Amino acid sequence: MTGQPLTGTVALVAGATRGAGRAMAVQLGAAGATVYATGRTTRERRSEMNRPETIEDTADRVTAAGGTGIAVPTDHLDQDQVRALVERIEREQGRLDVLVNDIWGADHLAAWGEKAWEHDLDDGLRLMRLAVDTHLITSHYALPLLVRRPGGLVVEVTDGTADFNGAYRGSFYYDLAKTSVIRMARALSEELKEHGGTAVSITPGFLRSEEMLDHFGVTEADWRDAIAKDPHFCVSETPVFVGRAVAALAADPDRARWNGRSLSSGGLAKVYGFTDADGTRPDMEGYFGDVVFGDRKGRAGDDSGYR
Repeated sequence: MTGQPLTGTVALVAGATRGAGRAMAVQLGAAGATVYATGRTTRERRSEMNRPETIEDTADRVTAAGGTGIAVPTDHLDQDQVRALVERIEREQGRLDVLVNDIWGADHLAAWGEKAWEHDLDDGLRLMRLAVDTHLITSHYALPLLVRRPGGLVVEVTDGTADFNGAYRGSFYYDLAKTSVIRMARALSEELKEHGGTAVSITPGFLRSEEMLDHFGVTEADWRDAIAKDPHFCVSETPVFVGRAVAALAADPDRARWNGRSLSSGGLAKVYGFTDADGTRPDMEGYFGDVVFGDRKGRAGDDSGYR
């Protein structure tokens, strides 16, 4: 992708405070888009995630990258706040071309190594609210604006592709949430067809988010030191990689060919030719198919593996 093919495009990245959401917002901005970046953590107030990254910082990065970044504090479980957000976009821009549903904020609620009946029920239900209900509420209010013009794009951000060996994601509620988001994109793809719209789900690989780097006690400069703790970290990627994947989709005039598909950053890199920030092209699904499962079936990058 060269130049700024998204000049004039209006995007809403819901859940853009940090990680993949922040990178998607910045890369859309680098391509020329006006990006509304939402989340619960601002310079005045932190969410229950208790992380330092803010939506204002994201908006500043969007603008510095060449786009127009607009930070709007939004709790996507609050219908009134989401309605007001979309009304503001309509009032200020008169259109919405790209909706990225990357709302999550539930890492602290997933209990790994516990069975469904052992998992704290309130935590599990709160996880589902944060990971699924937020996407439903945002789509309910944003899609009427998006479908006013043909060619709108909806990107549901998840963890894992639809049919990658049917892999269990390690925790009942986490698995259910991430699978639900994939199905949400598939259902929306059917409903957007008559409006000329496209809906997809997308997953990054092993993401070197701010939180993941902190978890391993490393920085982006020395991230390879974490491979000693988790050998699979060798194929990790920065959030820039999936950010560039979303920007490439948004700039593709033939993006409708992906409608309803379950995509990955590594798979799309092979199609669109972009790289990660360091010039590499990590392929998490190919790695797990070859090294972990010993079976390449269902990996993104082989078109037969997309569903």
